[in-house]
Amino acid sequence: MLKLFNTLSKKLEVFKPVNRDVVNLFTCGPSVYQRSHIGNFKTFMFEDILVRYLEYLGYRVSRGMNFTDVEDKAIEEAGKRGVGLRALTTGNIRAFMKEMKLLKMKIPDYLPRASETVGEAVEAIRKLLDLKIAYWHNGSVYFDPLKYTRFGKLYGLDMKRWPSGRRRFHKDTYPGMRWNLGDFILWHGGKKAGKTYWDTEIGRGRPSWNIQDAGMILKHVNETLSVYCGGIDNLLRHHDYTLAILESIRPYPMSKFWLHCQHLKVGGKKMSKSRGNIVYSETVLGEGYPVDELRFFLLYGHYRKKLNYSSETIKSAAKKLRRFKKKVAEIATRGDQTKTGIKAENAVREIFATKMNDDLHVENAFDALDQFFSKIDVKDLTPVVTSGYIRALKEIDQVLGVIF
Repeated sequence: MLKLFNTLSKKLEVFKPVNRDVVNLFTCGPSVYQRSHIGNFKTFMFEDILVRYLEYLGYRVSRGMNFTDVEDKAIEEAGKRGVGLRALTTGNIRAFMKEMKLLKMKIPDYLPRASETVGEAVEAIRKLLDLKIAYWHNGSVYFDPLKYTRFGKLYGLDMKRWPSGRRRFHKDTYPGMRWNLGDFILWHGGKKAGKTYWDTEIGRGRPSWNIQDAGMILKHVNETLSVYCGGIDNLLRHHDYTLAILESIRPYPMSKFWLHCQHLKVGGKKMSKSRGNIVYSETVLGEGYPVDELRFFLLYGHYRKKLNYSSETIKSAAKKLRRFKKKVAEIATRGDQTKTGIKAENAVREIFATKMNDDLHVENAFDALDQFFSKIDVKDLTPVVTSGYIRALKEIDQVLGVIF
């Protein structure tokens, strides 16, 4: 049975979807004020493996992923470049989709943009205002976390730290890994809306980042999600905000499982646009590594552990994959495509599943396969056994996407 570490319960749980017919899964997509780097793609790769492995286990998955194309940073970046917001974000979305395909990632079933779900965000705000969980202040709308009794439950926030006086946070996002202890903005209205706004039933303005994911989920999913996931950064503020919003206006939990992926680092520091230590895919490919080896580097590990990028770590991962693929190619030459060894096939499947079912541990799964096949003398293999091995590996590669 697949077990996943649920951030909400802080423990491993056997995975059981909310809906047996389809696993509804939503993943935090990119903020498209700039291009995504390989640090971002570490998280998207984990999500790709998650979807592929669920399908490998026989589940039907419906995955959504959002594009944050309306926010303070995007508006500021468009102004710096002297281009329209739509032109800036559309160009970066195209680049992102191209890179997903380059890295052999499955394209999500629906890809809503924040700019295209303003109506849903407004409707959510209107409901929160009616419930008196949100309120107007100087033309903008704010969410009062003290009106949601379980606020901070995802992160595990100590509400004893909450200030006695009212504090408001006006920006879409804030730098640093810290909590903003106060009311957070839902709607930039009046002067705060600037030149980017919509005329809506609650007035002129634009939705903040904090309400956007909730609006997009409201549009596409009418039940508790089986899985909601994203980068570890989102565990500070963002996901607890979204959870509080949705659970305030819906009579059921937002998601059954919450999964969070750790950072990719460069020189011991998180790779980020603000630090300027960004590495893009073409940088790695330009050093002579093919796409399969870059994909392998990003997936080889455990999603809840940090990954460090360096010339040594990418070289080591590439070497491991090359050696494994060479052995598989040697084995494949002795196969009989008309027959297959069921026993051999099931043995390989069991090795893979045992490790993957332990919280999606790709590194342990690959290493177990590597160890198994490294001990095999190809000359001793019968064609039927060989075909069983290759058939199982081809099925496994529907998850990994790096072997054949």
